[in-house]
Amino acid sequence: MRRALTYAVLTVSALITVVPLLYMVSLALQTEAETLSADPVLWPASPQFGNFAELFERAPFGDFIVNSLIVAGVITLSHLIFDPLVGYVFAKFRFPLRNTLFVLLLATLMVPFFVRMIPLYVMMAGLGWLDSYQALITPFLMDAFGIFLMRQFIQPIPDDLISAARIDGASEMAIYRKIILPQTRPALAVLGLFTFVFQWNEFLWPLIATTTPEMRTIPVGLTLFNQEYFTLWHLTAAGSVILFVPTAVLFLVSQRYFVKGITLTGLR
Repeated sequence: MRRALTYAVLTVSALITVVPLLYMVSLALQTEAETLSADPVLWPASPQFGNFAELFERAPFGDFIVNSLIVAGVITLSHLIFDPLVGYVFAKFRFPLRNTLFVLLLATLMVPFFVRMIPLYVMMAGLGWLDSYQALITPFLMDAFGIFLMRQFIQPIPDDLISAARIDGASEMAIYRKIILPQTRPALAVLGLFTFVFQWNEFLWPLIATTTPEMRTIPVGLTLFNQEYFTLWHLTAAGSVILFVPTAVLFLVSQRYFVKGITLTGLR
């Protein structure tokens, strides 16, 4: 009975999670008349795969995809390079005010983005970077959460292992590349997936930092199909399906490392 109850709860939870996604796919394949019907259409009578092509006819959707890939990709790569490096310094090096600086770093997590948004906008405007990749990417090249995650994962690595490498004549960068990074692959998978998904779905900052359609990312570009008095739900859903696919593929590819990283981070 306990096992049956467990599977029942898991099944219901899975359905609650999957049904909205399936309905989004259904909307993406419906005609405009079906999406506006008084009676909800669970599945279209004749799937309209041409809705995906219509996206590119009504808006520069190719530019949206390229912009999202560049912004999310560059920010994720920056986090994977710099966050573990800074986390390693805070975890294994001893220097004055180390703990104070780390506390100040963590304190930035308590500052909502809405508070930093206006100063960032004024800064980008002063540099002349609005409506450019610099404005979309620069404010997010590093993140306190990523540094904290990597520090917590690196800290339990034995100091004796690092000391032995130093005695053998290894440089600090060699220690970092050959000892630290190979042992942090699960945490890097978690960090990379979280960062990419967050930046891929980011809406507010690209909305205020860009002014031309050609510089918009997918979440902001989808607003073109939301008019004052009506919404093109079939095109919005089709764009949402395209928005969902890369994150799903990325999770499937990194699933093994992701689950391992979450598990080991919890244990440590």
